[in-house]
Amino acid sequence: MLRRVRTVRGMGSFEELVGRLEEFAAAREWGQFHTPKNLAMAVAGEVGELVAELQWLRGEEIAKGLADGRLRERLADEAADVLLYLARLCSVCGIDLVAAGHAKIDRNQSRYPVELARGNARKHTELAGPEGG
Repeated sequence: MLRRVRTVRGMGSFEELVGRLEEFAAAREWGQFHTPKNLAMAVAGEVGELVAELQWLRGEEIAKGLADGRLRERLADEAADVLLYLARLCSVCGIDLVAAGHAKIDRNQSRYPVELARGNARKHTELAGPEGG
C-alpha cells in the first residue's frame, strides 16, 4: 500500500490539491453554495455518474475499454469529480481526509483480522473474533 500521496505526473500532494481547490472555489465566490449538504449531494451524484460508466458492461467490455484507454479516460474524469467534491466537503467540514482514512484502516485492522478475513467478503459482525459476531 502506498503511504505517500503523489500523482503520476508529480503535481504535488493531496494537501496541495485541496489548497488549489479552495483557491478555485474562493475566486469564484462559490463558498456560499458549498455547504456540507450540497457537497455531500454532489459527491453522491458524481458517484452515480462513475457507476453509470460501468453499469451495464460485461467483464470483457470493461477490459477492452480499459485497454484502449477510452473507458479509463471516462472513469478518470468521473473519479476526479468524486475526489474533488469529497475533498471540498472535508475541507468545509474541517476533516483531514488523509488522517481519517488512516484512522479507518486502523479500526478495520482490528475489525477484520487477517486470519479471519482473508479470502472472504463477510462483514466484520459475521467474523468470529474479538469484535466480530
